[in-house]
Amino acid sequence: MKELKWDTLLNPKRFSNYLAPPKPEPESKFDWLMSEKSRTEQERDYDRILFSTPVRRMASKTQVFPLDKNISIRTRLTHSHEVANLARSIGTFLTHGKFKGKFGEDAERNVPAVLGAVGLAHDLGNPPFGHSGEDAIRSWFRRKMADGIFNYDDGKNKGCLTAAQQNDFLEFEGNAQALRLLMRLQHVGQSHGLKLTFGTLASLMKYPESSETHAGKKNKFKKFGYFQSEKDLVKTVFEQTGLEESIRHPLAFIMEACDDIAYLVIDAEDAIKKQIASFADLMAWLESRTKDDPPSQHVIGLAKKDYEEYSAGKFTPAELNDISMQKFRVYAIHMMVSAAVNSFEQNYDKIMSAQFTGSLLSNSHAKKFEDAIRKFDLEYAYKHKSVLALETQGYNAINGIMDMLWEGIISRKPYEEKASKRTTPFAKYAYSRISDNYRRVFEIRTGERENYPELPLRYYELQLLTDMVSGMADNYALDLYDDLNKHYVGASVVNRK
Repeated sequence: MKELKWDTLLNPKRFSNYLAPPKPEPESKFDWLMSEKSRTEQERDYDRILFSTPVRRMASKTQVFPLDKNISIRTRLTHSHEVANLARSIGTFLTHGKFKGKFGEDAERNVPAVLGAVGLAHDLGNPPFGHSGEDAIRSWFRRKMADGIFNYDDGKNKGCLTAAQQNDFLEFEGNAQALRLLMRLQHVGQSHGLKLTFGTLASLMKYPESSETHAGKKNKFKKFGYFQSEKDLVKTVFEQTGLEESIRHPLAFIMEACDDIAYLVIDAEDAIKKQIASFADLMAWLESRTKDDPPSQHVIGLAKKDYEEYSAGKFTPAELNDISMQKFRVYAIHMMVSAAVNSFEQNYDKIMSAQFTGSLLSNSHAKKFEDAIRKFDLEYAYKHKSVLALETQGYNAINGIMDMLWEGIISRKPYEEKASKRTTPFAKYAYSRISDNYRRVFEIRTGERENYPELPLRYYELQLLTDMVSGMADNYALDLYDDLNKHYVGASVVNRK
């Protein structure tokens, strides 16, 4: 039976001081300068993520309603801040309450910092237009698979990507891309991305399985959490935190619960703010599906009581819906957070012995409420025609962008080097539109790739494409699609082979 221990689970080391002794902190001649020791390593992780470019980019990425002009409707960034807030709060509650002293040294600072960091970072790898963007990427690879896109001939070797390597693209996963972004693509002066601590990286892995494990019969999760290109790095993270393939970090359960709580409640609030549904619609939906569930009825009763009081005021229908949903949000989140905390406490021994299955909410008194509001969101928000119309627009744009960028990536002279010149004016232009940062990572020559696995060049070409596409914001994707189309001469690229 696996036994997890907090002194390794919260390992404050980074790849840089794992591979080489850490450099001593330089002494400052200015006594008014703060020392780096004023922050713990985990607090520095949170700060590095917060100030990174991908976090700011989420302000223009879809949560549910793409490209909404109402700035009060949540974006992926708003959602991530809300998840981070809930997770950090739970970490503070646990380390100052029943679990005080259980999480090791400086836990009162480190556990909330790690939970805040992973809450903020958990959606960094999501492509534009939410989950429909992931679907668009996957469908492009399935369409191109018949054309032999996974076959390669680099002048030295011929072959086909392995099944696991193909699955990285055919089943492209935003969770795995988030980990790659933090470990590889965002540099702070050297390799290993933002150089986060092992404990934070492990806590981020909601699905600690590779695409290879996930495709097999022994997978435990509905998705995978890392690509073949990060396999060796993840192996080190597991070793340094006492984890193994398919075993979650205990804090990942808390982050998952906070993610679910935030989007389930908030997506319903946004649907009502957009007047797709009303407060009364939500109450009727929940009441009819949770009649015998005391926690749900408690939340509904409090929310309806407030609604009746507000109805006597001079509010417009939109205002009445808005303020009623604000109070409902408070009651619902409080109940669900309490359920997640209770579930963590009750299942602690199973979690620490890697025997716990399912999620904290599915094993809590909030399960019926969770199921009911999830179905409401599906019916009233995710299936609404305005959402589906913009998702279709984004889906088509992503497919077109991938066609055109792929031409820029592969239309070049023989495989003498990754940065060889493109063979057509359009290919040169398309390649130039790929981020300098992503191209730099791709163009690192063989022999200069510190801690990079020796994968076929075709794999890295395809990954350059997914790095670029997944990093785009919604509005940028539409603008890039229009721009590339304008510069392309010939038949419609979307329909080309």
